[in-house]
Amino acid sequence: SYRAVSRRLACGDVEGRLEVIFGRVRAIQAKSGRFDMLLCVGNFFGSTSEAAWAEYRTGAKKAPIPTYVLGANSQDTLSYFPDVSGCELAENITYLGRRGVYSGCSGLQIAYLSGTEAQQQPAPAHSFSAKDVAELKTSLLSTPNFRGVDILLTSPWPRDVGTFGNSAGEIDTKKCGSKLVSDLAASLKPRYHFAALEKAYYERLPYRNHMVLQETPQHVTRFIALADVGNTSKKKYLYAFSIVPMSSMDPAELVRQPQDVTENPYRKLRKEAPKSKAPLSAEEEPACQFFFDLNKHQGKKRSSEGKDRGDSQPKQAKKPSQPTGPCWFCLASPEVEKHLVVSIGTHCYLALAKGGLSPDHVLILPIGHYQSVVDLSSEVLEEVTKYKAALKEFFRSKGKRYVLFERNYRSQHLQLQVIPVPLDLCTSEDIKEAFIAQAQEQQIELLEIPEHSDIAQVAQPGVPYFYVELDSGQKLFHRIRGRFPLQFGRCVLASEALLAQPQRADWRQCAAQRPEEAAQARAFRRDFEPFDFSLRD
Repeated sequence: SYRAVSRRLACGDVEGRLEVIFGRVRAIQAKSGRFDMLLCVGNFFGSTSEAAWAEYRTGAKKAPIPTYVLGANSQDTLSYFPDVSGCELAENITYLGRRGVYSGCSGLQIAYLSGTEAQQQPAPAHSFSAKDVAELKTSLLSTPNFRGVDILLTSPWPRDVGTFGNSAGEIDTKKCGSKLVSDLAASLKPRYHFAALEKAYYERLPYRNHMVLQETPQHVTRFIALADVGNTSKKKYLYAFSIVPMSSMDPAELVRQPQDVTENPYRKLRKEAPKSKAPLSAEEEPACQFFFDLNKHQGKKRSSEGKDRGDSQPKQAKKPSQPTGPCWFCLASPEVEKHLVVSIGTHCYLALAKGGLSPDHVLILPIGHYQSVVDLSSEVLEEVTKYKAALKEFFRSKGKRYVLFERNYRSQHLQLQVIPVPLDLCTSEDIKEAFIAQAQEQQIELLEIPEHSDIAQVAQPGVPYFYVELDSGQKLFHRIRGRFPLQFGRCVLASEALLAQPQRADWRQCAAQRPEEAAQARAFRRDFEPFDFSLRD
């Protein structure tokens, strides 16, 4: 069947250099044939454009190709755009407008947003606000069977576009650009997204717009940032491409994934919590990794059964289940050894990890027998939260941030692993990206869940899962449906991207002699004492 193939050109900041850009377009068309249109992102006008522009505005000169431009990015050039809703500026040169969708006769859909992100309210005429973005999203997402747009034009780069992608050179994509543009791109799922303003050329690897194995495959997005026209560094400012409108494409061809496709850089904006299904029984891990012990020199006394000290229990409180066999982690169990416990609360205790990633790798464990965080009663959960806050404050005093993870799979007693990472080694974003990148390599789908959501909202009791929490509050979740690498959390943290100690990924390679372990526990207990609420409560 006949399909309308459109040949388009896109360019970066023209900044009034009309002769340069139109001269280049004429040369390309003379060599390669006619193109349908030129799309201009960034600053079309410069501060000294008036004389050159007058020749086009009066008709003395004419653009060699239908040219579509975005609006002003500063107060200086506002006067060139007389109608905010869009208008013809000169023959063959059209201002698209503040925001909207341009649909050509071929069926190609081009979404556009003019200006830069507003830093104040009300937004100046050369800026866009969250309301502008929301209205543009709503106008498209409300259309029946919306799958995405063919092209998105913005002047600013989307913030974080480089996440999971190839390097953007000297541009720091974590600081550059607009979060609102990222949100727009995440929702509109353009096949091509063009931007400028940074005087740099960056063609990002294509990224997917669906969750692998969880959502129906969708088309990929190609983000291309273009440099300023006629720049002396010879950076690419003009991009030629052919595109068939999405509406005319064979669905299988549209969603075909290229070899170099990456994870979506804006996945954290999607805030999609996984849907739990019927509970599965988790296998038990045959070998036990950690051994703990009640230390006689603990800061206070308590009964060996781990009962609370006279506090009345709420009637509805969940009671810990009884282990089916010997449990290394129930504090009253005779299986417990005796030397790595460093703090005992009313419902929980802390113990150093045997074969820890570092000497201050610690575990938060419930005193009674609970399999996972999801199973905890409210008072146990409350004390877990207190221990997390105390450890955060403690590690920050040491110039570190913690990473917490839980593997509710092939284990029978909840173990919250808490591993400190030096603040100057990496940021919370670096840690999160390392987990997602390694998960991606192993085809493990780690979803970011809202910071203030409870793990119980996304997992039912008995459902196997892996869960990561950063001390910034960010959380990642994987619903385990088959096999799962038991040492995944350790492997990520030990990798070159983070602690750079891959030899410590297996705890069995790190186990110390008992006297050394006992000395580490004494040192931790001494240092942690000022932060240990269990000694004061």
